[in-house]
Amino acid sequence: MIRINLLPHRAEKRRNRQIQFAVLSAISVLLGALLVVFVHAWLSGEISHQERRNKYLTDEIARLDKQIDEIKKLREQTASLLVRKDAVEKLQSDRSDVVHLLDQMLRILPEGVHLKTLKQTGTRIALVGYAQSNARISTLMRAIEDSEWLESPALVVITASGAADARASQFTLTFSLTKAAPVPTPAQPVKAAKPDGAKG
Repeated sequence: MIRINLLPHRAEKRRNRQIQFAVLSAISVLLGALLVVFVHAWLSGEISHQERRNKYLTDEIARLDKQIDEIKKLREQTASLLVRKDAVEKLQSDRSDVVHLLDQMLRILPEGVHLKTLKQTGTRIALVGYAQSNARISTLMRAIEDSEWLESPALVVITASGAADARASQFTLTFSLTKAAPVPTPAQPVKAAKPDGAKG
């Protein structure tokens, strides 16, 4: 028996294809939207993570900068304290120099020599004075050479003095102040010689 389909089968097929297309389109749009949401969420998470890392690095850099500033201040304070320490040590080491200088000048100044000025620059001393003769200046220079605290005398100039004593000459002399005098070694006691024939 022959069956004849009188229904519009082509229109039915077209409608079915349209429904399939609409469903596939809706599924594609839904999948695309889900993919976009997923990608957006992933990117947002990565951005948030990177921002947290950047904030951590910024905070650490700020903390390190603060520590560096503190270290710089400590170094400046240390340098300042070292300078003060050196100055105090230098003052302590030099405070006795003037005492030794004046003491030595009182001891070695020969008769007929008078001091006008005495100027110290570091360990170098500049002396200006009056002497009745050149021989007395030579005596003063020899005394400086023999002193334990003074050394290297050098005569700069001798000029005629305008003082009332026409025989006096004005002279300029330089010498150095030593930092430490040699410590004298104690003399060894001399043993008395035994007489001949004496028993030990």
